[in-house]
Amino acid sequence: MKIKSIYFLTLSFFGLIPGYAQEERILKYEVKGEIFRTGELAYSDSLQLNQSKKQILGELHEMGYLNLAYNWENREGQPDIWQIYTGEKFEWVEISRGNVDPVFLVKSGIDLRQYQKQAVNYRQVALLFEKLLNNSENQGYPFASIGLDSLIRKGNGIAGALDLEMGPFITFDTLKITGNSKTKPEFLANFLQIRPGEAFSQRKINDGVRQVRNLPYLRWSGEPEISFQNEEATLYLPVNDRSINSIDGIIGFLPNELQGGRMLVTGQFDLALFNVAGRGRNYELHWQRFNEFSQSLQVSALEPLVLGSALDIRASFFLLKEDTTFLNRDFRIDFGYRLGAKTYLSVFSRRQAGDLLAVSGLSEAKRLPDVGDFRFNSYGLGIEQSWLDDRFFPRRGGLFNLELSVGNKSILVNTAIPEILYEGVDLRTLQYDLRGSFEKHFYWNSRWGLFSRLSAGWMENPNLFVNDLFRLGGLRTIRGFNENFFFANNFIFLNVEPRFYFDTYSYFMIFADVGRLENRVQQLPADFPYASGMGFSLETGSGIFNFIYALGGSNTQDFALNLSKIHFGYTGRF
Repeated sequence: MKIKSIYFLTLSFFGLIPGYAQEERILKYEVKGEIFRTGELAYSDSLQLNQSKKQILGELHEMGYLNLAYNWENREGQPDIWQIYTGEKFEWVEISRGNVDPVFLVKSGIDLRQYQKQAVNYRQVALLFEKLLNNSENQGYPFASIGLDSLIRKGNGIAGALDLEMGPFITFDTLKITGNSKTKPEFLANFLQIRPGEAFSQRKINDGVRQVRNLPYLRWSGEPEISFQNEEATLYLPVNDRSINSIDGIIGFLPNELQGGRMLVTGQFDLALFNVAGRGRNYELHWQRFNEFSQSLQVSALEPLVLGSALDIRASFFLLKEDTTFLNRDFRIDFGYRLGAKTYLSVFSRRQAGDLLAVSGLSEAKRLPDVGDFRFNSYGLGIEQSWLDDRFFPRRGGLFNLELSVGNKSILVNTAIPEILYEGVDLRTLQYDLRGSFEKHFYWNSRWGLFSRLSAGWMENPNLFVNDLFRLGGLRTIRGFNENFFFANNFIFLNVEPRFYFDTYSYFMIFADVGRLENRVQQLPADFPYASGMGFSLETGSGIFNFIYALGGSNTQDFALNLSKIHFGYTGRF
């Protein structure tokens, strides 16, 4: 009996719910006067009704109808009727500058003539006020206030004057770091261009907060704060140092092409030091051996904000020995400048040199060899656009790079080659190089993401050599091939890498790489390399362990298991 009673009460309870549900009602409205409009409003309670009514009235106010009248008709058994009478339309006769300096108006991007003979619009006036206040807070007056003074009605026209109260003039005081970072406050102040004694600027602070995200060796530990005291502003930055300095060693096992059935062990060593001495200095060293007789060395150094200026200077040297064929050297110096929180502009000068090593038998050559001796001095311009959420380990956003250089290339006469072969060859020509990339990171949820990158390059010169060309292949370009496997005078390739995250910096991934390459120096047909594989990146207490298994196919390499590439290594961070 007790169970039956509970069952009956439950049914009764749910059966009564519809009776308590709020019934949707309809209100018809009519706009009369200089404009005519009708419509219906559906609402279930008074709050929803009031919001709908405010929206209609707001639209009429924006059109200049400020003197509205209303009438409400209640009709039993039928929808109520809400009648709105617009009255006359008000226009601005004039908004004069009042006490605002005309130069200040120009800097704020304001032309008061655009308000003449225009409908009185609350939003437009609010936008006008916002522009003036934004300009004020970026010129040392964060406490400025604005209003309209001397309002006069002339028929259906309104005239008024701007009244701007600037408030106290505020300057920047010292910048303070509240996190555990060992970065020097003087360096960050120069980097953000927030220096003591300069006029306060909210724009500088906003841009600076975004620029800190582009420093891979720092991370936020809280929200930045500003305090005002004695007409001075102090900026507090809660930033911590990130363990990004790295020592990276990778061992690769590849088929030995000279000794069949045996494996060739290759190696790579990378050392990267960031924010040395807390002044943003970066130093890098990269050494690599990618076959039995070939190796490369690259060193670079960055000195930011030289002598307190906004300029960065980077110097780099690259050496490549290609078995016993040639030796290339590349010295480059860059001058960089930040155009904003997302854009970095650089100009550079580059000196490249290539020397032929294998000269035996060339005295009997009938044509110039594909590898030659040259010197190339070039000047270029580079631009980088970044909107990554994290420079060190991005999950969202993108990165765009583009470089263009042009210079004079000189071909050197090699005494081991018959001099007659150089006849008719222009030994001094112009050479153009263009290279760029665009990468995009997608992050759908805490587990799934996608990394994609499109890269391309183009080189033009009537006397190109093989040791001039772009080098592609390997972990950083088209996987599934030996490092620097391809030579190309122009190329384009796409990397796509879905990722499954099982920790903050740890993930499994599969990948696919496809591209198109041309090598007109050796008169090879266009190649369309492709690769696929899988791997993982595992974060440990003091570094990251990487493992990648890849297969690649092209005109010169079969897509076969016996030519697969296995790369693994450990990147220690401190």
